[in-house]
Amino acid sequence: MADSAPFGRGRVRRLFGLDRSGPPPHQTRKGEPLNPWTLPNLVGYLRLAALPLFLWLAFESGDGRSAPAAIVFWLIAAGDYVDGFLARVTGQYSRLGSILDPLVDRLTILAGAVVCWHFELLPRWALALLAVRELAMLVLAQYGLRHGVEIRVNWPGRISVFPIMGGIFFAMVFAGWVPAALLIVGLGFAIVATVLYAQAGIREVRAARDMQEPHHTR
Repeated sequence: MADSAPFGRGRVRRLFGLDRSGPPPHQTRKGEPLNPWTLPNLVGYLRLAALPLFLWLAFESGDGRSAPAAIVFWLIAAGDYVDGFLARVTGQYSRLGSILDPLVDRLTILAGAVVCWHFELLPRWALALLAVRELAMLVLAQYGLRHGVEIRVNWPGRISVFPIMGGIFFAMVFAGWVPAALLIVGLGFAIVATVLYAQAGIREVRAARDMQEPHHTR
């Protein structure tokens, strides 16, 4: 009964993305119109456009530790939460948004990893493993598209984004063990998420294949 109020606990949890139960909005499903002109997508476009600015500021810094570059990176990373919040507040979900948001997240992480690799701000073995993980996710996404299966974000994947982006951000602000520790923790969650994505994708492909096969009677 408490959730029936306009601002009940359940509604607030869903609004702020704490409750992700239930199926994804129908506007984001395969076959739906892209619907590019929404407020959440506008945030996604701004995030994408800011990536070249971030790279320019970072590489112009000389050592990778640049307050302007770090601020731009933080704004791009924070935009991941802002566009989701706007979608939930306005109801402006879209098929394009469901594709654009994870793509920008991936590009943001890769852009930050490139900067940290170039200036050796974080352990290169962890950055290399992060790059392998991101490539694996691209392969899984392509595999899913070819077989008509969509890979839905799981909780380890959601959690991993914060320490990974936090590690990259703090590495551009100060030296020390904290940025590296954040990156390694996030990487652990990301690897678990990738294994779960692969398992879920394989199960869905097999289930779809079984449904397509003709049933033979003896």
